Amino acid sequence: MDRPILAITMGDPAGCGPEITVKALRKPEVFAMCRPLVVGDANVFERTLAMLADVGVVPAGEFTVHRVKDPTEGIYEPGTIDVLHYDLIDMDQFEWGKLSAQCGEAAFVCVTEAIRLAMEGKVDGTVTNALNKEAINLAGHHYSGHTEIYADYTHTRDYAMMLAHGDLRVIHVSTHVALREACDRVKKDRILTCIRLADEECRRQGVEHPRLAVAGLNPHAGEHGLFGREEIDEIIPAIEEARRQGYDVTGPEPPDSLFSKARGGWYDCVVAMYHDQGHIPLKVVGFEYDREKQAWKAVQGVNITLGLPIIRVSVDHGTAFDTSGRGIQNEDSLVNSIEFAARSAAGRKKE
Repeated sequence: MDRPILAITMGDPAGCGPEITVKALRKPEVFAMCRPLVVGDANVFERTLAMLADVGVVPAGEFTVHRVKDPTEGIYEPGTIDVLHYDLIDMDQFEWGKLSAQCGEAAFVCVTEAIRLAMEGKVDGTVTNALNKEAINLAGHHYSGHTEIYADYTHTRDYAMMLAHGDLRVIHVSTHVALREACDRVKKDRILTCIRLADEECRRQGVEHPRLAVAGLNPHAGEHGLFGREEIDEIIPAIEEARRQGYDVTGPEPPDSLFSKARGGWYDCVVAMYHDQGHIPLKVVGFEYDREKQAWKAVQGVNITLGLPIIRVSVDHGTAFDTSGRGIQNEDSLVNSIEFAARSAAGRKKE
């Protein structure tokens, strides 16, 4: 079977995306898994290669930046960075780690072009580097993140974010909204949608009989109404309906102990009620900082958008503006994302 073509977005060019893309493409296993097509501004990658050579991370001349106008023009071999090139950045105005509308616009264009390529069947999946939400809004694109852009541009109504690290999986009832609004979004129908999407994705990942657990919203899952009624009014009715529909689901579980159980193998996926409830445990497990070296030893995990007609997998971290342009970024999450997207694309071709 041919290696799938994966569109890898540049992300915010002032952030870590260009650097970790170069580092990921140094790994032969990436080319064994897929044909990586970078969607972005080739000038940014030439600047990135120069920076990495200056700090001694990537030898000068190791890569050739190959500008293409169509995925069919890619070489897709180690030593070449195939870039679907768009003139997006005025390099005289470019600075690492600087928030700007220019970089927000560039990141947004890369995402929408990757979506277009996938919807037209020109690539087999998409992998996204981190964008800066403030920057894309400065550029006039009023979205709260990748997930919402993908849903809008693919005309998808029922979708959700899943984070995964190994066999620890979390799906979110809500993501990029204020915490006060997140509480209002805990509704029976939305929880049911997340249960369905979680079950479908677990089966797609090879789990024959997914065991799902639903987190409570309130401390101790509400203590039978003592700490709030969301469990009684919305969460428990959703769980009961899901069971009637044949899903293996338990809960609501107290969120302070649920993730330890999931990591221990009790459950295949957790339905979290809001962004940080799901993100914090995944990142505690997947992110590891080396105190002595003052650098990230591991930044692992993937972000998957469920419910889309195309494959979208992303790094599960931000732009790292504070440390960009120094050659110290960790590419683990991007490599994880490429591997996951490649497997997903191969699985869809078999279906």
